[in-house]
Amino acid sequence: MCDNFLFLTTEFHEVKRIKFRRILLMLLVLFNTVLSGGCQTRTTNGAEPPSSPDTKAPDTRPPVWNGVPGEFKSAMLGVLRPGEPFVVAAAGAAQGTVAGSVKMQAVLIKGDKQLSKAVFFNLGEVSRRGPVIAAVMAVPVSAGAGRGILRIEAGGRLLNSIEVTIEERKYVTETFSITTEMSDILTKPDPEKTRQAEQLWAVWARTGDTIYTQGDFVMPVNSTVQTSVFGIKRVYRYPNGKTSNSVHTGVDWRAPTGTPIFAPAPGRVALAMNRITTGNTVVIEHMPGVYSICQHLDKIAVKEGDIVQAGTRIGDAGATGFATGAHLHWEVRVATEYADPMVFLGRKVLDKEAILAILNE
Repeated sequence: MCDNFLFLTTEFHEVKRIKFRRILLMLLVLFNTVLSGGCQTRTTNGAEPPSSPDTKAPDTRPPVWNGVPGEFKSAMLGVLRPGEPFVVAAAGAAQGTVAGSVKMQAVLIKGDKQLSKAVFFNLGEVSRRGPVIAAVMAVPVSAGAGRGILRIEAGGRLLNSIEVTIEERKYVTETFSITTEMSDILTKPDPEKTRQAEQLWAVWARTGDTIYTQGDFVMPVNSTVQTSVFGIKRVYRYPNGKTSNSVHTGVDWRAPTGTPIFAPAPGRVALAMNRITTGNTVVIEHMPGVYSICQHLDKIAVKEGDIVQAGTRIGDAGATGFATGAHLHWEVRVATEYADPMVFLGRKVLDKEAILAILNE
């Protein structure tokens, strides 16, 4: 019995020692965990400690493009006045959902009337939300002042809308007396004239994907005499006493026959031909949907497909087509709408830096 008692007593003490060692080990582990956790989260003054070399601090900067579009954002740059250009830009999730077969477009609406629209193109820049797309537009000459809506659409789906205000712009009126020959150019039916008009419209209506310039246009002729301004209302008085009205879609500069005419900005020659109404004509594509047109030239010095720089000689001034004398008629089309060429001088219409600054906000 004593032996059994001694065995039981010894066993009891051994169990106690084992339990004590286990408890002690658990306490040591717990103590080390608390110490290590406390050292990582607080210093003696309660401030956040510097990160250890093996621990990466959380990045609080705005996310950069990693192949997944961020939050969709759109913006408009420019002032909305009749005959002046402006830019709409966008980046983000909605743009990422648009496949190549689905075109995004910007549409300017006033009341229940669509004023203008333009297709987006790749700007060739990346914002923190993803690749940037842009559309260059112009307010029509005939647009009145007031509030409007700028809609951004894709495949018939509305992605965003921006409330805008169209400012007022006033134009003066001038009257021209024209000859019988000039009257025939305007009024006489001619299938070739119709074909040429359709051909020119097809050029204007094309929105490519190449950006030859962001802007910074220069004067295409060395002249100090402007004989007609953009948007002026013209009244043509015919030999029979009748009249018709039109809007001057460009600017006229006095230039004697043979005066060199230059490309106002880098671009590609999209059209170079003799037309019934505009005479020898050169059309230059500067950026998607933006074209310069130089008319009534005496000679053409370039051909379709040529790449030109600002200041490249494209021809000589003349009085071909519907013209009352030697001069240069220079106009700019933006997404098929007439725009004031003088607004483009010394100005970046497509300012990539400004666009990125807004979309990165």
